[in-house]
Amino acid sequence: MSDLHRLNTQDIELGTTQVLQRHLTRHVGTARPISQRRLDFEFARPRLLREMAAEATGVFFYVYPGIAATAAFTVEKGNPAFGSSLTIGLAYCFGIALAIITCASTSGGHFNPAITLCFATWQGFPWRKAPFYIMAQIFGAFAAGLVLMAQYHEQMASLSHDLAGSGIDGAIATGPASVFITYWQPSGNGPGWVFLVEFFVASFIGLVIWAVLDPANPFVTPSAAPFIIGIAYACMVWGFSSFSISTNLARDLGCRLVAAMFYGRNAFSYKNYWWIGMFVNIPATFFATGYYELVLRDSLDRIGLGHAQHEDGDEGLVTHFAKHGLIRDVDIDMRYVRSKS
Repeated sequence: MSDLHRLNTQDIELGTTQVLQRHLTRHVGTARPISQRRLDFEFARPRLLREMAAEATGVFFYVYPGIAATAAFTVEKGNPAFGSSLTIGLAYCFGIALAIITCASTSGGHFNPAITLCFATWQGFPWRKAPFYIMAQIFGAFAAGLVLMAQYHEQMASLSHDLAGSGIDGAIATGPASVFITYWQPSGNGPGWVFLVEFFVASFIGLVIWAVLDPANPFVTPSAAPFIIGIAYACMVWGFSSFSISTNLARDLGCRLVAAMFYGRNAFSYKNYWWIGMFVNIPATFFATGYYELVLRDSLDRIGLGHAQHEDGDEGLVTHFAKHGLIRDVDIDMRYVRSKS
């Protein structure tokens, strides 16, 4: 019965749900019987569109609280009563956790183009779905930016007016456009330094995500997984918010498009660092997940715990043991495997 929701999908969705394989029965109220009409409706829904909607919604849940906390801090010009890097980090932390809790059971909970590409590379996620997931993720961030702009437009306009009176463009590191996107703080550091900061921050987050999603990891419970991933992101916000970080192409590009709509081309051209915030997280995440796959992953633990199987079944596993001297009598073990099957 646990596999009914995968029926007729022709592939296995991979993502956060890898660590959410078992669910406790929860009694939160008496549910009325499910009608056949309801089942027919759900069966007729296009699965890919549901997954895209879940990815877009999840990114919205992740980005919206983060940029809202940033907006409150920015429009009040750093007044600690309205926020700090602590509140911004916590907003992203809980936003990511709520995104996973709300949407990961439908799409796998990627919420980041780099994560989608890594799942396609390392874990067999269908490449044909990757472009659709990425488009949905970018749209989710774009929608979050538009909603926030609608809610904060008066405060943003007032801040832009104050900056204009001082001869300062609103699309700068301290302006209202910085609510939406990465604007590296003015400093003497060049693109190489900015690249390294973004690379290692995204690598840190990617490595934590990959470790949390390893079903053989004994230190992560299903209920803790969303919050651990959120905490990893919050730690990087707390450590590097003084000169800004991005870590996610969808979050950066979607919100950057909103900033460009309202504040002009400076959303892309300011200091010409836009490509770092947008794209560096992809090779960084590949570096982190590759390190985990090639150095830290123990596939035998996954097989032993029932989360995976050898590509040749039990016979392939016995052959592996014999090849490396872990068992002595292959014939006896092969007969045992056949008798069990």
